[in-house]
Amino acid sequence: MAITCVWEINEVGCERDISDGYFTTVVYRVKGMDDSTEKTRRTGEVRFTKPSSLPSDFIAYDESAKTPNEATMVTWVKNSLGSIVDDIEAEITAEINLINTPVKATGCAW
Repeated sequence: MAITCVWEINEVGCERDISDGYFTTVVYRVKGMDDSTEKTRRTGEVRFTKPSSLPSDFIAYDESAKTPNEATMVTWVKNSLGSIVDDIEAEITAEINLINTPVKATGCAW
């Protein structure tokens, strides 16, 4: 079975500045998939500080439904998290491996 981590943006949790559409908070989730079955997930939040001048690759809220949309926001989140991305994915993989092949059990023999 193949374990994968699927990164998504939770649109309900995203906050933006109404004046220019700058995203200030992005809520993400990482689904731990074993083939096509979700076995675990992590959810988190990234806060962005608006710079004094917006970068050339800035995508405002009104444009976020256009390409590249969610994929771009996932990239923002991953870039912001840095090496934590690897930690999250390693934790998810380890958890699924324990679900698939437990090393402890509960209960008595009677």
